[in-house]
Amino acid sequence: MKLTLIQTGDVPVPLRHKFGPYPKMFEAMFDGTGHGFSYEVVAVSEGQPFPDPRDLQGIVVTGSAAGVYDDLPWLAPLRAFIQAAYGSRTPMLGVCFGHQIMAEALGGEVRKSEKGWGLGRHSYGVAARPGFMRRAPASLAIACSHQDQVITRPPEATLILASEFTPNAGLAYGNGAALSVQAHPEFADDYTVALAELRRGKAPDAVVDQAVGSMSLASDSAEMAGYIAQFFTLR
Repeated sequence: MKLTLIQTGDVPVPLRHKFGPYPKMFEAMFDGTGHGFSYEVVAVSEGQPFPDPRDLQGIVVTGSAAGVYDDLPWLAPLRAFIQAAYGSRTPMLGVCFGHQIMAEALGGEVRKSEKGWGLGRHSYGVAARPGFMRRAPASLAIACSHQDQVITRPPEATLILASEFTPNAGLAYGNGAALSVQAHPEFADDYTVALAELRRGKAPDAVVDQAVGSMSLASDSAEMAGYIAQFFTLR
């Protein structure tokens, strides 16, 4: 199965020489599931044209430093692309910004949260278990890095992951072919720490220190990646 990575952002320049481009993180995550995916990257934030979602086997909308409320030329086409993919039932995953723009495009509300930065490893309660997550435990600990949040879920979205800090952390959609998560299962631990440290000066030191300390919590990213792979393949 070929996954089309709709790239909406990249690793920050100060970290890119060490951690490489963002799509490679997704490729490594999916390769680790053993499902034999292939990949293509469409860097829409750099002006590459959107493909027709009806011609695609699977879609991943990546994270980004952008917000859904920003005035960027590729955001309106991205919303239209998401709506078309949803209508055609092309399997689609959104991660972080991808989670937010999917929710907004499909009728939800997104904004910068008054709670501030979510950084490091957060634990999310499993609120529902669609078929691809039927063996999920009570909670999953996954890396995150965000300020914006889905405030109101779209009408056709079912909550699957939630925490006190991020009440709408994971959504499965009514068409049976759309999934989104606020957290970053594609992040390696060393990148998560480096990214949190990069926020120092923007996020309070106490938040960064807590984020770095949270990495002692065992990661469930590989488990989440496995559920996502099953979402794409068990159809």
